[in-house]
Amino acid sequence: MTLNAVFNAVLDFAANGVTRATAWQVVIYTLVVTHITIAAVTIYLHRCQAHRALDLHAIPSHFFRFWLWMTTGMGTQQWAAVHRKHHAKCETEEDPHSPQTRGIKKVLLEGAELYRIESRNLETIEKYGKGTPDDWIERNIYVPHSVLGIALMLIVNVALFGVVGVSVWAVQMMWIPITAAGIINGIGHYWGYRNFDCNDAATNVFPIGILIGGEELHNNHHTFGTSAKLSSKWYEFDIGWMYIRMMEMVGLAKVKKVAPEPKFDRRKSVADHATLQAVVANRYDVMAKYAKTLKQAWADEIEHLKNKGDFAPRTLKTTRKLLQQEPAKLEAPQRQQLGEILAHSKPLKTMHDMRVELAAIWERSHFTSEQLLHLLQDWCKRAEESGIKSLQEFSLRLRSYA
Repeated sequence: MTLNAVFNAVLDFAANGVTRATAWQVVIYTLVVTHITIAAVTIYLHRCQAHRALDLHAIPSHFFRFWLWMTTGMGTQQWAAVHRKHHAKCETEEDPHSPQTRGIKKVLLEGAELYRIESRNLETIEKYGKGTPDDWIERNIYVPHSVLGIALMLIVNVALFGVVGVSVWAVQMMWIPITAAGIINGIGHYWGYRNFDCNDAATNVFPIGILIGGEELHNNHHTFGTSAKLSSKWYEFDIGWMYIRMMEMVGLAKVKKVAPEPKFDRRKSVADHATLQAVVANRYDVMAKYAKTLKQAWADEIEHLKNKGDFAPRTLKTTRKLLQQEPAKLEAPQRQQLGEILAHSKPLKTMHDMRVELAAIWERSHFTSEQLLHLLQDWCKRAEESGIKSLQEFSLRLRSYA
């Protein structure tokens, strides 16, 4: 082979790689490999390692570890520790990446850097990193040589596609910092819809969880942190859960925990101990349904409030939203605004006060089960005697939990 032929062969390889792929083939490859990375993060790092919601067979477990070493350079222990601390200290100054305390702009643009800073905190790793893999390959390859994995991914991409492989590699390197560190940790605690009024600001970004493997359903996750399934409503789709079920069918995964699904016995005329246990276990579902009941009560009362003539339409709209929020989370000006409305509507005030009473039932941990059951039965009795249709219907549903 002549020198000119060798030179042309080198140029051809640099331009096209061994695959000589078309532009569309490169795009499809990039989408596939980034999706595998997302699947590895949500299934292995998040649901399996950080929350112990499922057990993985050695085959997918080792594959995910190897893949993440090449595509992110993240260590299992570091990732799990930072995420567990996020849940333990959520929306406080100690939360590693809360937009509520650090600002949405910082988390969106610097989320990956916030993760790296916290991953170097030895106290965090020691306290929150227990139970993660600590075998020879983790100690001698994955953790001390994280850059080697990323470099290997670059070599593979260049070999496949030539110089274009550098761009593919760059997208892979940016994928998790943008989607997980930025979108989920940022937007997922700042903007979106909420199925459940959990104790932090977590939101569902989209009801269809494909792009980020189901992590879009962040409010559901923070409500039921140890659930392997992130979808909750019929219209929500969690592709990560689909993959888990597929692996479970062939013996590569075993689901340990999912969020409780309410069951009902409509024949019940009185709440009993089984009702109490079910209500406490499904308390987030109970309060979500109560919020909808409040929405219906507001619709029934809105004309009455408008006829009072004391409130501007904008004030009424704002107060409707306040009425559906957890009362304990309202600021003083919000409580004052809500109180002015409640003073003009006995049904809404009754429902607001009874919401507080209902939520207090499962917070009274020092009460005996008999005392809690008596409180629940008394609550249902007063609700059904209130004369408020939406409250009566809710009470009938509440005492049928089984």
